[in-house]
Amino acid sequence: MLVNPSGVRSTACYAQPSHFAFSGRCKLLSSFPNRPRFLSPKKTSKFCSLSLLLSRDGVRCNRFAVKALVEPEVSESVAAAAGGAGAGVSGLLPPVSVKIPFGDREILIETGHIGRQASGSVMATDGETIVYTSVCLSDVPSEPSDFFPLSVTYQERFSAAGRTSGGFFKREGKTKDNEVLICRMIDRPLRPTMLKGFYHETQLLSWVLSYDGLHCPDALAVTAAGIAVALSEVPHSEAIAGVRVGLLGDKFVVNPTTKEMEDSTLDLFLAGTDNAILMIEGYCDFLPEEKLLEAVQVGQGAVREICSAGKALVKKCGKPKMLDAIRLPPPELYRLVEKIAGGELHNVLQIKSKIPRRKAISLLEEKVINRLTDKGYISIEGLSGPGETIQDLIDEEDEDEEIVVDGEVDEGDVHIKPVSRKSTPLFTEVDVKLVFKEVSSKILRRRIVEGGKRSDGRSSEDIRPITSSCGLLPRAHGSALFTRGETQSLAVVTLGDKQMAQKLDNLANVEEFKRFYLQYSFPPSSVGEVGRMGAPSRREIGHGTLAERALEPILPTEDAFPYTIRVESTITESNGSSSMASVCGGCLALQDAGVPLKCSIAGIAMGLVLDTHEFGGDGTPLILSDITGAEDASGDMDFKVAGNEDGITAFQMDIKVEGITLPVMREALLQARDGRRRILAEMMKCSPPPAKSLSKYAPLIHIMKVAPEKVNMIIGSGGKKVKSIIEETGVEAIDTQDDGIVKITAKDLSSLEKSKSIISSLTMVPTVGDIYRNCEIKSIVPYGVFVEIAPGREGLCHISELTSDWLAKAEDAFKVGERVDVKLIEVNDKGQLRLSRRALLPVPETSPEDPSSKQLTGNPDVVVIADSGRASDEGAPQKYVSVPKAEGLGEEKIDGAKVKSSATKVATSSKSNSAETTLLPRKKVFKRVKKSGSKAVTGVSSNDGE
Repeated sequence: MLVNPSGVRSTACYAQPSHFAFSGRCKLLSSFPNRPRFLSPKKTSKFCSLSLLLSRDGVRCNRFAVKALVEPEVSESVAAAAGGAGAGVSGLLPPVSVKIPFGDREILIETGHIGRQASGSVMATDGETIVYTSVCLSDVPSEPSDFFPLSVTYQERFSAAGRTSGGFFKREGKTKDNEVLICRMIDRPLRPTMLKGFYHETQLLSWVLSYDGLHCPDALAVTAAGIAVALSEVPHSEAIAGVRVGLLGDKFVVNPTTKEMEDSTLDLFLAGTDNAILMIEGYCDFLPEEKLLEAVQVGQGAVREICSAGKALVKKCGKPKMLDAIRLPPPELYRLVEKIAGGELHNVLQIKSKIPRRKAISLLEEKVINRLTDKGYISIEGLSGPGETIQDLIDEEDEDEEIVVDGEVDEGDVHIKPVSRKSTPLFTEVDVKLVFKEVSSKILRRRIVEGGKRSDGRSSEDIRPITSSCGLLPRAHGSALFTRGETQSLAVVTLGDKQMAQKLDNLANVEEFKRFYLQYSFPPSSVGEVGRMGAPSRREIGHGTLAERALEPILPTEDAFPYTIRVESTITESNGSSSMASVCGGCLALQDAGVPLKCSIAGIAMGLVLDTHEFGGDGTPLILSDITGAEDASGDMDFKVAGNEDGITAFQMDIKVEGITLPVMREALLQARDGRRRILAEMMKCSPPPAKSLSKYAPLIHIMKVAPEKVNMIIGSGGKKVKSIIEETGVEAIDTQDDGIVKITAKDLSSLEKSKSIISSLTMVPTVGDIYRNCEIKSIVPYGVFVEIAPGREGLCHISELTSDWLAKAEDAFKVGERVDVKLIEVNDKGQLRLSRRALLPVPETSPEDPSSKQLTGNPDVVVIADSGRASDEGAPQKYVSVPKAEGLGEEKIDGAKVKSSATKVATSSKSNSAETTLLPRKKVFKRVKKSGSKAVTGVSSNDGE
């Protein structure tokens, strides 16, 4: 790093050797990390060994940074400003805060108070939600590449909501899916604003430090990130901001609260600058295109206000940008590469198949490098330039300088002498590759604009050939293979109960489960490459969420279809628009699994060539339907839209250049609608078609409704009862809810019916007087036996209610497993049942000395029951009730007992043996008495007291 007279650190990297300038006061350490140290005990050279500085891993590099040990000179104005920073820290600006409009409220932006050693740091506050964002960059540039070295980390700390992370370690660990999605929303709008040629690794960290549960931190994090980058030294074109737009009724709301979002039919997230949209992403319920454009227009206005206020803050306390660190390939290299490979590139790009085209381009690139370079450096005869300056610097070095490499033990002196090269310009192999890629993209765009044909021969509105089939995997609950051109998705559906739902851990401390989720997988084999397999990447999580949210609006409600649904989309081939292929394949697989969808939906990816003037066009933006991977990489836009023929369910747009306007977006949406309709028509031709019925391997789920107070009877103490039902019947799971909803999940119908019977018996409301036949004795205790009157429902038959005779021990007369008939005689406050066997036993015959007994018991079909009020006097008249025996019992209820006959016979006897028979009305009250000369008897009193 060179000393900057302005007092601000700056990294100077140069494309031409003549730009090198060194100070005699600089004591050089090293140009790159992990490089050899230069020790010269004999003689100190003015410069370190340039032959080593210009070589790295066998490839010479002419661009490097030099760090000086001397302190930078600080101007008086900067020093005066830094003097008020406090804490004795020099070079720091005083804290600054400003309020910025954020929808219908204002947010507070603070800088210079926390994170003062970072290149840029911001504290953003919305209500009681606070997000802290910092931006730092490395001192030494990394190797040039076509990808800006930006990394974004977003973390929602549980302490922000007054919670502690679960698990053993009690701290935040792996990044959650929601955090990954917000990382992508921060990264995607920032990346197009970064200037090309800046290779210092840049890291952006964002933490949620406080969360009030009302104001979402994601839009606040994007806005804070945009302002932090604008305040830092990172060179970029424009400051960005992000907002969310909801739709409440017919009114658009900017940055709605979490409560307002519960009633919103639109979830639109938009980020951009004060004059352009860079990224939109959102989900809705079949919203028309015109309504979506209105929402985008509202969001763009809010972003413009935030960016304007942010620019005022940057102008006040922003740091100078490191523009001198930008390293671009020399302009003449573009001319050379296009001259050598332009004609062949035009022919190679016409190859329709992806793999042959990619191999042909790789061979051509290698040919260009081999022709133009010698070990990575281009050599053109007849060109003169500032190479003489490099040669002069090399000549000034001492040939006897000793060089010792770190980690090596030298037995003798090591002498490295610079090798003279021709006086030619120096270009790295990386520069040649970067230029080759840009030239290829330029030729592809020109061919599309001028020739009207794309690489595969399609016009701008054509859709690639589509084929689809269902039922490929016989054991899966639903499967589909969707192929569009060279992009292919294998979608598999798995159905399950609530236990298969995905649990979400969030700051709101609300237990949340997802009953539908889609998991997207992109293996390296899908593009014919070799790569590492591991945890899902951020791209896979983002694409999976987009397809998931696109399919969610067409799913049935949980009441109509009580299954948890999991969709796996494995990309088996990829040449662009794989996320939209997951939408189409997922829709077919859901139909094949028997999920009753509301309608079918499809997805399509749109591309754009914005400036057609450059390639001979009339300047009108050219919109491309169903783009391939090469068109995505070379185009200016990637706009994914999913929905049915009339409305949109999900959308995502990434802009690579500034200048996308609402008219361009409107045209892209209308062209995408036409494309969706054509894709849906092709999906109807699926062969074999979706089964549209549950697979025989899918679990069965039955929903029962019981009284809420009976739920605990199903669960039992500590869950013992529900576990025993599961073990006994073989069902997979029994899920109960506080409102009385019971869901039974089983693999087969027999186990499902068995568990239904047990739960019905457990939750039934028994009535005193009911008689239960052939019931099993489950256990014997000293005070009686427990009898199972229904599956899972037991009652106590006291020892006194077992027989008519006196019984000392229940086990003397009964055994476990024996079956008996019992009658329900009482239900206590706790719901416990009291049973009686004795109440159903026939009354034994009276003593032979009683003439009335002889007369009445002579009829085998009559049971004699004595009246309780006439038992004291043997000579008094007595009333008896005669009831038909055996098969008549248990059929109808009379006086609390179930009998078959509708009336009973009443016989009156006296010592004269005269008898009279009358009909006894049904409404009689039975009560138990004891009579001398007979065992336990039952009396009956008539309504008139007789």
